[in-house]
Amino acid sequence: MPMNAAMFTAPSRQPHWAALAVLIVATALTAAIGAYASIDAKDYYQSLTQPAWAPPAGVFGPVWTVLYAMMCAAAWLVVRRIGTERSRPAMLLYGTQLLLNAGWTWLFFHWHTGAWAFVEVLVLLLFVALTLVSFWRARALCGWLLLPYLAWVSFASALTLAMWRLNPGVL
Repeated sequence: MPMNAAMFTAPSRQPHWAALAVLIVATALTAAIGAYASIDAKDYYQSLTQPAWAPPAGVFGPVWTVLYAMMCAAAWLVVRRIGTERSRPAMLLYGTQLLLNAGWTWLFFHWHTGAWAFVEVLVLLLFVALTLVSFWRARALCGWLLLPYLAWVSFASALTLAMWRLNPGVL
């Protein structure tokens, strides 16, 4: 999305409630699809050989809850700032990274395909970065709200690689 002076206008007076509803549903659906794929994730995760720096299984749920809330808020603020029509490219990136987000859980926890999960998380990382830049251009706060997500997916990339390499017969 090219930068121009119109992107830096005051926020729209319209609250864009319909956009908020769509964003909440899309983000919650992503979380639900991932949760469904990882019903047995805690036991599976604990059964794997892990690097010393791997977090306990109980950390993931709370972290993702906060990240999903921040992602959704950032997306809505983009729509509020630049409007529904002009935010379409940013929302396409947002939707793409949501699909990739849900896909990783299936690859890693449901299908136990470590190599594909690693490749996929790298693609996810790219799309999170592209989404962050797009959001930042609309409003810096929106980019800031995605920085923890970018950091977490970066960490998840390293963890995915480590888990795949430590568990060659399982992943």
